[in-house]
Amino acid sequence: MALTLYLHPLASFCHKVLVALYEAGTPFQARIVDLADPADCAPFLALWPVGKIPVLHDAARDRTLPETSIIIEYLQQHYPGAQPLLPADPEAALQARLWDRFFDLYVSVPMQKIVVDRLRPEGERDAHGVAEARDLLRLAYGVAERQLEQRPWAAGEDFGLADCSAAPALFYAGFVEPFAPQHPALAAYFERLLQRPSYARVLDEARPYLPNFPYYERVPERFR
Repeated sequence: MALTLYLHPLASFCHKVLVALYEAGTPFQARIVDLADPADCAPFLALWPVGKIPVLHDAARDRTLPETSIIIEYLQQHYPGAQPLLPADPEAALQARLWDRFFDLYVSVPMQKIVVDRLRPEGERDAHGVAEARDLLRLAYGVAERQLEQRPWAAGEDFGLADCSAAPALFYAGFVEPFAPQHPALAAYFERLLQRPSYARVLDEARPYLPNFPYYERVPERFR
């Protein structure tokens, strides 16, 4: 099999690429990486010394690609599905990239700040940084609410790149900073994402690992 995706089933950015692969029906081999085990992750670090997952290796083209958005664009270029995740129209593609970056930078990143802080020893936690991250999440929810009031998907009428980003970002962010009552469009959009077969499959595969999530006590029963 040409494609190997180095990942962990609990990682939100890995979920983003998995959604894209399942949307396209692209065959690949999943290689779970235990970054806490030097022997296990050594082959992965040989490919990408930065050590961030996911990373895609394409043996057919001898290419190694980090960074989720780059991986998804590469897959569309060389292993496309029936429905493109990035529109051919330049303006529509620009919007897709914009909202992809929005959910990565303003939802996923502050969510991870909050989650990682809980793993720190008591005397090393960053209360100020966590408060800033929560403020950014609430701001992002408001921006997303306005974007989603008039469209079914993040960047328009069709499921695409930005939705691959939004699904895991909102899934985990909703546990650490729940959506407010003034975000009905965002909440409805999240429910549509949960009904997407590609993302439902990702969550099924992640479920055995979910008890390791630092905020597991906030995870609703329907996801357990």
